[in-house]
Amino acid sequence: MHAFDVLGDPVRRRILELLADGEQAAGAVSEVIRAEFGISPPAVSQHLRVLRESGFVTVRPDGTRRLYAVRAAPLQEIDIWLERFRQFWSQRLDALATELARGKRQRREQRDNCGDTAETPDRRQETESDSEEDT
Repeated sequence: MHAFDVLGDPVRRRILELLADGEQAAGAVSEVIRAEFGISPPAVSQHLRVLRESGFVTVRPDGTRRLYAVRAAPLQEIDIWLERFRQFWSQRLDALATELARGKRQRREQRDNCGDTAETPDRRQETESDSEEDT
């Protein structure tokens, strides 16, 4: 099965997300997937089998449990393939970062030009409290 066929299924993507946090027992994975997707334990086992046979996860026995973990290699292969497409969003993200930095700089300059007398919510409350005490 091709990597994108494997990852095309939302259940398998969610299983990989769960395993990205570390090795987990099949039962724990099954509980989460059953709760989120409403599928049977045998169906979860089938998804785990597809992930295992396609090389996305490893499994090892631990007493009576079977512990699953993510294998990095297939995900790295997908990452390499996606590299050519990053230009489409990285330029936009760079432009967004530039605009955010420009906005921060402008706010800082406005604050500096106004001195420390800029009215903040805390300062406004202090001023209102002082006015009430004077009356």
